[in-house]
Amino acid sequence: MSVGNLRAYDVARRLYALILPSQLVANCQKAPERMTWLENLPALLEMLLVQWSVRLEPPFDHDGTCSWVSPVIRSDSTRAVLKLAMPHMEGKHEIQGLRYWGGRSMVHLLEADDESGAMLLERCLPGTSLRSQPEHEQDEIIAAIFKRVWESTTQKAGLSAFRPLSQMIDFWCEETIAQRYLWPDAGLVNEGLGVMKELAQPAPGDVLLVTDLHAGNILRAHRESWLAIDPKPFLGDRAYDPVQHMMNCETRLRRNPAQLVERIADLTAVDPERLRLWMFARAAADPRDDWHNIRWIEIAKALAP
Repeated sequence: MSVGNLRAYDVARRLYALILPSQLVANCQKAPERMTWLENLPALLEMLLVQWSVRLEPPFDHDGTCSWVSPVIRSDSTRAVLKLAMPHMEGKHEIQGLRYWGGRSMVHLLEADDESGAMLLERCLPGTSLRSQPEHEQDEIIAAIFKRVWESTTQKAGLSAFRPLSQMIDFWCEETIAQRYLWPDAGLVNEGLGVMKELAQPAPGDVLLVTDLHAGNILRAHRESWLAIDPKPFLGDRAYDPVQHMMNCETRLRRNPAQLVERIADLTAVDPERLRLWMFARAAADPRDDWHNIRWIEIAKALAP
């Protein structure tokens, strides 16, 4: 970062409490496009504060990995959330997804700058995370949100703007293959890669997926009891969507993976066999930082075809 940009950062941090989560900075350092976004962040923030007539409140205490997020007050004194999203493959169409869903179990998109990916969002109050609830209650709430979100895919207009799930899966598979020298069980990982690619192929029954819905991305609100945030929309097999929630319930998943698959399939009304295969494939072949941790390999073996 140039001296001039570092000075700009110092000014912005003092004026706007621009506290950058360490993981966000680390992720930005992985790609030149992201570093450019990071260097321009103070100027973008200054522009949007004026353009959208908002003032910052003390920033959230969060460990964001792909965005800088802060509560704000609008000119009419209503509360909102300003989100400046780092460029990344999975979140490319978040703005379009929020527009498409129009607040259906999702936060409302109040304003957007498509070029930068910046968003002004409905603020969830009190904003308590669904993680505060027991996991069995999480299952039921998440399943209800999935059903409402998937039902909106009957509105076919506008779906052509979204990418097929196969694009994200291909991207992930390339990352996993690049880590092949670390694989603890090459046969299992290769089988997982094959299953994942097969399941991700476009099909007539595909719906607009959230792809990253879990208890940490669902907040207590007034307009609806719970609202989802941070969607990463792709068109694909609805049996894919519940897997991230299941992966976050690792203790239950390790104890009895088949039982958890059966429960979540029943609650979400998805094909249990496809859900089992998705869970197997992701446990076996998701890209990861630590291939020495064999917990996911053990889960994959328990669910293997």
